[in-house]
Amino acid sequence: MLAEFTIFPVGEGTSLSKYVARAIDLVEKSGLNHKVGPMGTAVEGSWDQIMGLMKKCHDAVAQDSDRVVMHIYVDDRKGAKDCLTCKIESVEKRLGHPVKK
Repeated sequence: MLAEFTIFPVGEGTSLSKYVARAIDLVEKSGLNHKVGPMGTAVEGSWDQIMGLMKKCHDAVAQDSDRVVMHIYVDDRKGAKDCLTCKIESVEKRLGHPVKK
């Protein structure tokens, strides 16, 4: 399963990187294959692994915030592996060149 998520507190000002960093630290410590992007983070694993990680991220951001927003996109394709790279490679193959990373 591949999931991409964005998480942030509401009402904590305009710079939210300290809250986002809490979640990214948990993602890194999870041992799951992941890729951090400018607008979200993609994680690959089982349903239970990913949902457990999402709860930990939510709890970390909510420690001192009264409101937390999280968007989660899930692609659960049976038998798929290494989706963090295979999805991009599939598009690159059709384009005939690498995409900008």
